[in-house]
Amino acid sequence: MISFLLCLALLIIGYFVYGKIVDNTFGPDDRETPAVRINDGVDYVVMPQWKLFLVQLLNIAGLGPIFGALQGALWGPVVFLWITFGTIFAGGVHDYFSGMMSERNDGASIAEVTGRYLGPVMQNIMRVFSVVLLIMVGTVFAVGPAGLIVTLCKNGGMSGLLTTTLFWLIIILVYYFIATFISIDAIIGKIYPVFGICLIIMAVGVIIGIFTNPAYTIPELWSNFHSMHPSGTPIWSFMFITVACGAISGFHSTQSPLMARCMKSEKQGHFVFYGAMVSEGVIALIWAAAGCALYTITDGKMVGLAEALAAGQSAAIYDVCLKTMGKVGVALAMIGVVICPITSGDTAFRSARLTLADWFKIDQDSYANRLKLCIPVLGVGAFLGIGNALGFINYTVIWRYFSWTNQTLAMIVLWAASMYLFQEKKNYWITAVPATFMSAVSSTYFILAPECLGSILNSKTAEGATIYNTAVAYPVGVIFAIAMLAIFLHATKKHAAKNA
Repeated sequence: MISFLLCLALLIIGYFVYGKIVDNTFGPDDRETPAVRINDGVDYVVMPQWKLFLVQLLNIAGLGPIFGALQGALWGPVVFLWITFGTIFAGGVHDYFSGMMSERNDGASIAEVTGRYLGPVMQNIMRVFSVVLLIMVGTVFAVGPAGLIVTLCKNGGMSGLLTTTLFWLIIILVYYFIATFISIDAIIGKIYPVFGICLIIMAVGVIIGIFTNPAYTIPELWSNFHSMHPSGTPIWSFMFITVACGAISGFHSTQSPLMARCMKSEKQGHFVFYGAMVSEGVIALIWAAAGCALYTITDGKMVGLAEALAAGQSAAIYDVCLKTMGKVGVALAMIGVVICPITSGDTAFRSARLTLADWFKIDQDSYANRLKLCIPVLGVGAFLGIGNALGFINYTVIWRYFSWTNQTLAMIVLWAASMYLFQEKKNYWITAVPATFMSAVSSTYFILAPECLGSILNSKTAEGATIYNTAVAYPVGVIFAIAMLAIFLHATKKHAAKNA
């Protein structure tokens, strides 16, 4: 448990120390914010700081730091390091700059912000990436909660329509349409803070349940400093893709502009953006610890956790809540696990609407213009979600494509932030270093993943186990990352010469 507590302490210290360094590097001032200057009563609405924080936390959290962390725990406590240092030096930096750059650009969506600093080609790439990612996130965060509700209903002795995923999926999608369409303060600003508190209470309940039960022990990092994955899946770069939310997630950059449009002061950015990311890191750390502590370890492998996850992510989450808090606390916990992904799903579709609105210059003041974008966005999400519910589309495949797209988006946003800092004559290395790292992560995964080039480059043993072609993937990943850094440095020299 000592390694867990050390990582937890580092996360908290990271918020106050490194988070402040990041904030000072950006340099917030007293200029009038978009929420005050534009204030349209729909997307630009001034909210108090505490509400901004809780809404941002809900927007970025959802199933990500829960399911992703449980999946990451398959590699053992080594995942603690990625969650901790990824949050402090990559995720927190990414979330802060995506929010603050948007704030400095009238609350523009992240695709438009990226285009300003990386050019029109990257702007169009980001537009496509953002919309695709957001719709996949919305779909994942519709299918996941629907499955969790079905699990709850079955465990409660219910039958019939209430135990069908399709029924609950349709209910969730109808809600998503309403939340995407109406003013941000009508639902999101009023009830989300309550759910944010539930998310925090749930995580606290899980870790208290672990600490107070002598049957559960969080394995120490230094005693298990190796991969414990039962399938032998490499740590690099699968773990860094699997654990996105809770370490660094490109999806967050699509959510930060929502709160950038609601800030009264730039000086709220440290608490709202960096603080929410650290909080998500803490939640992910707790759930990863639960995955490591609650299940049987056989021959140094997380076999018990793998078996629990094989029964479905909904069942695994329910099992963790039941084991740590019993029947009394499981109700609150499961409500949190159901509600929180839904609150990320609706803001994902909302962000998709706003991204398309910025892209095609469609004003969102009128109901008709909002409907023009809500209908196709939710239509695609419904197609994917219902397709999964009917067995035509594999949920795991959707999640995998989401994961790679997610981390690639984070990579691009960090490069945009680096160029922004260069243009502002500030220390761009705080973003360029994690951008280089994520470039290696994303490119390596693209080569190794079965849903990408891995289907061509990898091979199988006689027993059917995958032999990953790391001999090709690792060097290519490193070369790609170095090339991206070289391109960035060349761009800075070119920009400096142009403005000399």
